[in-house]
Amino acid sequence: MLKKPKELGFIMPAEWEKHEATWIVWPKDPDTFPKGIIEPVEKAYTRIISSLAKGEKVNVLVDDKETEDRVLSMLSDKKNILFHHIKSADVWVRDYGPIFIKKNNEVVATKWTFNSWGNKYKELLMDNETGMKIAESAKSKIFEPGMVLECGSIETNGLGTCITTEQCLLNKNRNPKLSKDEIENYLESYLGFDNIIWLKNGIEGDDTDGHVDDIARFVNENTVVCMVEKNLDDDNYKNLKENFRILKESYDQGGKKINVIPISMPRKMEISGRRLAASYANFYIGNASILVPTFNDKNDEKAISIIGKFFPGKEIIGIDCKDLVYGYGGIHCITQQQPSS
Repeated sequence: MLKKPKELGFIMPAEWEKHEATWIVWPKDPDTFPKGIIEPVEKAYTRIISSLAKGEKVNVLVDDKETEDRVLSMLSDKKNILFHHIKSADVWVRDYGPIFIKKNNEVVATKWTFNSWGNKYKELLMDNETGMKIAESAKSKIFEPGMVLECGSIETNGLGTCITTEQCLLNKNRNPKLSKDEIENYLESYLGFDNIIWLKNGIEGDDTDGHVDDIARFVNENTVVCMVEKNLDDDNYKNLKENFRILKESYDQGGKKINVIPISMPRKMEISGRRLAASYANFYIGNASILVPTFNDKNDEKAISIIGKFFPGKEIIGIDCKDLVYGYGGIHCITQQQPSS
C-alpha cells in the first residue's frame, strides 16, 4: 500500500513560510464581476500582482496570449511575473488549486476534489481540472486524497494545528459519506494536521458555507487574529462571538493555550439587498508584503495595524476590496501559495 504524506514526513507549512511563488487567476467571468465591477477589480489585481512580485514569482493564469498581452500592458514592472495559458472558469484558485505540502527541502502537491462549494455553481465545476493542471505545471509529485476540500476552509500554523468550521467541512454537500472522525483522518494523513480546532459557523454573505479565512487566521505559531462584531443587532454578532470563545479555550499542538487577538469587522456592506462577505481576515501573507483588504471603513487602519505588527520587515499594504467582495471572495480567496523547496 502506498504511504500517505504524513507517513513520509510531509506537512502543510504556514503561509508565512517562504514561498517559491503565488498562483493567481486573472478575472474574466461576467457573472462574478460584471461591467462596472470588473474595472476596479482588475485595478486591484494589478496592485496585488505587483506587490507580491517584489518578493516572489507570481504565476498568473490566463486563457490565451491576447489576455496575457493585455495584462502585461497594465503592469508597470514585469519582473517575477510568469503567465500560464491554462483555461479556467473563475478566479478562486485558493479553493480549486493544489494544496502544497513540504518535507525538509521537498515540496509536493495534494489535489483535493473541488465540487464548486457543494455543487452551487455547475459552470465552475471545470475548475477542478484547472487545479490539477496547476499542480502539473508546478512539476511536483501529486497526491490525490479523493475527498472534497477547499483550502479556504482550513488554516494552519505549520506545526500540525488546523482551524476549520463545522458549517463547511461537516456540510453534507461536501462529503456526505464521511464522518467527522474520517474527515479528521484525511486532514491528518494528507496535510499533517494532528490538532484540529472546530469553529462553528462563518460570516453572513459567504457562499462557501463558512470558510475559516473570513473568520480567524494564524499570524504566528501560537497567535490567531479573530473577527468580532460589536453591533449586537448584526447577524454576524452571535456566530463570531461563539467562534472567539472556542478559540480562547483552545490549545495548540503542544498543549499551549492559543493567543487570540480580536479584529472588528467592517460595517455591513450590501449590494441590491445582498450581504457581501467583507472581512479583514481575508489577508494574504507574501514573502515581501502582507496584503490586507480594506473597505473605505473606519476600521481599516486598525485592522492593518493589528495584522502588520506581527510581520516586522514586511510591507503592509491595504488593498481596496469593495468591488472584489462583490464576487463573494477576497485577496486570500484569489491567491494560493507554493512553498519554497
